[in-house]
Amino acid sequence: MTDDNQGGRIFFSSTGRSLEGEDEICVLSVGVDIGSSTSHLVFSRIVLERLDSRYVVTERETFYGSDILLTPYSAEETIDADALGAFIKKEYIDAKVEPDEIDTGALILTGVAVRRKNARAIGDLFAKQAGKLVAVSAGDSMETVMAAYGSGAVARSIRDACVVMNVDVGGGTSKIAVCADGKVADLTALDVGARLVCLDPDGKILRVEEAGRRFGAELGIDLKAGGMLTLDQGRAIAALMADRLFEAMRGGTPQAQGASLLRLDPLTHGEPVAQIQFSGGVSEFIYGNETKKFGDLGPLLAAEIRVRVDAFCPRLEPSIEGIRATVVGASQYTIQLSGSTIYVSPLDALPLRNVPVIAPTLPLDGEIIDPTAVARAVQSMLKRLDLADGEQPVAVFVPWRGSATFQRLDAFCHGVVDGLSTVLAHGHPVILAGDGDVGGLIGIHLREEMKIESPIVSIDGLELKAFDYIDIGAMLDASGAVPVVIKSLIFPGNTLPGSEKRSVERAPATA
Repeated sequence: MTDDNQGGRIFFSSTGRSLEGEDEICVLSVGVDIGSSTSHLVFSRIVLERLDSRYVVTERETFYGSDILLTPYSAEETIDADALGAFIKKEYIDAKVEPDEIDTGALILTGVAVRRKNARAIGDLFAKQAGKLVAVSAGDSMETVMAAYGSGAVARSIRDACVVMNVDVGGGTSKIAVCADGKVADLTALDVGARLVCLDPDGKILRVEEAGRRFGAELGIDLKAGGMLTLDQGRAIAALMADRLFEAMRGGTPQAQGASLLRLDPLTHGEPVAQIQFSGGVSEFIYGNETKKFGDLGPLLAAEIRVRVDAFCPRLEPSIEGIRATVVGASQYTIQLSGSTIYVSPLDALPLRNVPVIAPTLPLDGEIIDPTAVARAVQSMLKRLDLADGEQPVAVFVPWRGSATFQRLDAFCHGVVDGLSTVLAHGHPVILAGDGDVGGLIGIHLREEMKIESPIVSIDGLELKAFDYIDIGAMLDASGAVPVVIKSLIFPGNTLPGSEKRSVERAPATA
């Protein structure tokens, strides 16, 4: 959606086309992934068709995939924004796309890229598109979830009606997701990756991460910049990393030098894994798609993983994407009008832009609502999507069920406020978006009964899901409703497969 509103019409694309009266719209989307190890872009054309009052994605064609850049650094933990900017500019030119032509998209920042000292410099690279891109700061949890969706593991768990494990093995970390019934049922991440040790072509060590030093120390190998790593030593380190990875895949708590390698809680999902698949840069070697060396342990680590797979799960399946198991972009696919039974206080709390939606499994089916269970469900989803620090506002999707008695409203509202306590402590509003007609009642209860001082935006009549981002406009005087633009992240397996029109050189063994 552009910022140019003329006569109340909301323009959708860079060519000034409006959703009003359009049955089909084609938009240009970009997915930008900037991470600690690698960075790349994907350009896509997305076709949207009208379905009643909504627009749904019916076709997606990826017409250009950039080279994959080893993310440049100007200091140990500071990304070289100038070098990164030159790369991005070149890829736009090669894709024959002007920045002003982009209608929508997603900017995914992971690892070092999300740290505050880099955020402004990286953001400046996309200043012209700031209002069009959904910016996602993905920590370990969200990276794991996104890899599970992008690799096709989540969709496979529905198609084959079984438990699927996706293991995303990258440069610095490995992310493990257990997928069942179209959801990520469990996840973890650990310090295992190809670029924990970086080498020149002669085996001279250029850089060693702390986890890499610990793996070396376990084997009596002193890893330090300027030293040499023999092939046998590299194999031994890769074998140890693979052992620790499979320990985590089995629900263990792997260690190196007495310290845990886990970055998240260990897996607890008890159902047997029926299928396993891999994504991330190392997966290109696991599946035999890559043979080139990139100055890291990628080929050795892949070989050690491959020989251990059959003992863990004999059914190894291909992933939709390997190193590119990330978002294709974001599609602003819906403009909905909220219901009129809503509550907004104060009115200048609106408009809001690019608010991430969380869709926790709320215990609303019973006659009695447990506020503790509501709070726990909200907090669990905030943690899973790396939003638990409260630094940005979030919208909670509320699929209200049952009667709206005082007792049920009171229990629900107390649970939501407790679940959002960290978010509210940062001064953000309470944002609730439901599919029923109780938005107004919930908002009134929060303000009048609970005396919540935070701004409150409680709207209803919407259809939302996880990985949606919403813009909420100012209240319309005539109807008392608010316009809501819904933007959904698009993964490689979300839509009809597109055709790659550029042969892209395979990528380094990083994520």
